[in-house]
Amino acid sequence: MGDKLRSLQTDTPEKGFELAVKLAQKGVEITQPSEKIRKKLRPKYSTNADSLIAVSQVIAIHYQTVAAANNYWKTRINY
Repeated sequence: MGDKLRSLQTDTPEKGFELAVKLAQKGVEITQPSEKIRKKLRPKYSTNADSLIAVSQVIAIHYQTVAAANNYWKTRINY
């Protein structure tokens, strides 16, 4: 994995969501290390509603983990 994950802590919920997306992307890269194969498969899943919903679910689970690690952004401070 190229970029090392140093922490699940982020400054804002938006940064936390970005981290959740990155975690999902890295999971795919580790599961299927061949960029060529990933690019070949992308047109199939990018137009499939079930695949897109599954991706959203994975990101949501990662976001829950990041939010918990951030104590739900320090007891829900308004930004």
